[in-house]
Amino acid sequence: MIECWRWFGPDDPTTLADLPQVGATGVVTALHYIPPGAAWPQDAVRTRREMIEAADLRWEVVESVPVSEAIKTQSTDCAAHIAAYKQSLAALAREGITTVCYNFMPILDWTRTQTHARQPHGGTAMLFDLAQFAAFDLFILNRADAPEDYGPDTIAAAHAAFARMDDTEKARLTRTVIAGLPGANDGWRLEDVRARLSTYDGITPAQLRQHLIDFLSEVAPEAERLGLRLCCHPDDPPFSLLGLPRVMSSTDDYATALDAVPSTANGATLCTGSLGVAAGFDPVEFVARLGPRIHFAHLRNTKRLPSPDPQRPGFFEAPHLEGDTDMVATIRVLMAEESRRRAEGRSDHAIPMRPDHGQELLFDRTRDSLPGYPLIGRMRGLAELRGIMAAVGSAP
Repeated sequence: MIECWRWFGPDDPTTLADLPQVGATGVVTALHYIPPGAAWPQDAVRTRREMIEAADLRWEVVESVPVSEAIKTQSTDCAAHIAAYKQSLAALAREGITTVCYNFMPILDWTRTQTHARQPHGGTAMLFDLAQFAAFDLFILNRADAPEDYGPDTIAAAHAAFARMDDTEKARLTRTVIAGLPGANDGWRLEDVRARLSTYDGITPAQLRQHLIDFLSEVAPEAERLGLRLCCHPDDPPFSLLGLPRVMSSTDDYATALDAVPSTANGATLCTGSLGVAAGFDPVEFVARLGPRIHFAHLRNTKRLPSPDPQRPGFFEAPHLEGDTDMVATIRVLMAEESRRRAEGRSDHAIPMRPDHGQELLFDRTRDSLPGYPLIGRMRGLAELRGIMAAVGSAP
């Protein structure tokens, strides 16, 4: 597997010069300053590629070329944004970058209720608590339909959680939830979130899934012509929030999208942390069913926590070998898939991976890093994953 590291660009506290010491050889990055719906200029792509290669690294995966809300809702500007998406893909192809990750989550990107939950060892981890999230939804956002989305146990737990919050805690929770939204959200207000939610009025899960298929029907043939691989990231967490539909939350969801658009460019990002929040998820089955279409892997682990709604569990970002996902079994089947591809003569037999997310450990706690992306915590994760790969690769 190709050992990669997510890097957020020149302002990332972890520099490209740090990565050889971390052990990564590939970089996962994007032009985050370009808004969704706008085309990526080739000179901007070239500048970023040259910056990475000057550090003796390779830009292995783009994460992400974001899919705009206009595309997801098929509203005004949808056609123009799809055209811009194709232009971005062409610019990447001309610079030799071939793997493009994206997601199709409505409004919310990954969502947590705490970014620095204290762990027994003294470090911190990101955490999602349904009662706290419901408290935000019901009593801070005051979403009109929110009471219909929660059972009595969850509403009671949300009342109790909200009663324990002072104004500082309410503001912190609001910032944490809104921080999961894509783009530059520092200035977002609750009114902005409500306005965006209204754009999904009447859009059912079936309709959103069709919008995804329509998008892929447009861009996957172009990606295949350009020699690119697209790989959709799963919903995080893999269940509905704020009444929004989600359509990439299970192995079956992926199979539906991949079968609907059978282009070899239409593929999957296997994120064991996101999908693993669901109690029934089996990563070995995912690889068995969809292995040839896996273009990228996020190897991270989550640990489920008690919740008033068993279908929407709480969870925290666990150490890479200590959560609910059997990471050894996952890496074993991924490496077997690589061997199968190699025997077929596929040029893309090596699957890029990265140690997604990590706990804040040691000097991470005093370092200015993005939530979920500390240096030491991810470096520990990469070291553990490399150990598994070395052991699996040397097994008779």
